[in-house]
Amino acid sequence: MTDPAAAIDSRALDQLFRSARTHNAWQNKEVPDALLHQLYDLLKWAPTSANASPARFVFVKSAEAKAKLKASLAPGNVDKTMSAPVTVIVAQDMAFHDKLPQLFPHADARSWFAGNDALIESTAFRNASLQGAYLIMAARALGLDTGAMSGFDSATLDAAFFAGTTLKSNFLVNLGYGDPAGLFPRSPRLAFDEAARIA
Repeated sequence: MTDPAAAIDSRALDQLFRSARTHNAWQNKEVPDALLHQLYDLLKWAPTSANASPARFVFVKSAEAKAKLKASLAPGNVDKTMSAPVTVIVAQDMAFHDKLPQLFPHADARSWFAGNDALIESTAFRNASLQGAYLIMAARALGLDTGAMSGFDSATLDAAFFAGTTLKSNFLVNLGYGDPAGLFPRSPRLAFDEAARIA
């Protein structure tokens, strides 16, 4: 159990949560490949059910890859995505259970999923979504800004990036160094009593 005295300081909490924003405009500043490796090597440690780790990440950086991605975007997402140094396609592997002998070796976890398409789909979607959220928090921890979004045609994107594979797109995350001039005023959040209860 974590010692409460070891909680991270208020500045770190600001960077991860209170001051962090969803960015729509980006500085013309490269995100090095080494930092993307560091990002993955951080987020991979966060938990998923049975350590299934179904998320797969495509870091879209090249002009060629951006052109492929552009064709799938809703009109309102084109400019901010094309100007982002990196866009991450957060996808889920619908054959994630084939890796369970490696990732969860102390039980025959693959057999829990084999042939059960509904369980595969719900587990893949839930846990890949979690991993996408971990990516956002890890990126913020490393000094990057993020802009997560839906607003794309998944069939077009999957045909461009995942044809002939077991991968399906989940959502997108723009990554880079945000331009504060492109921020909207901060939207409100629900109070505890509106969104939570202690049972």
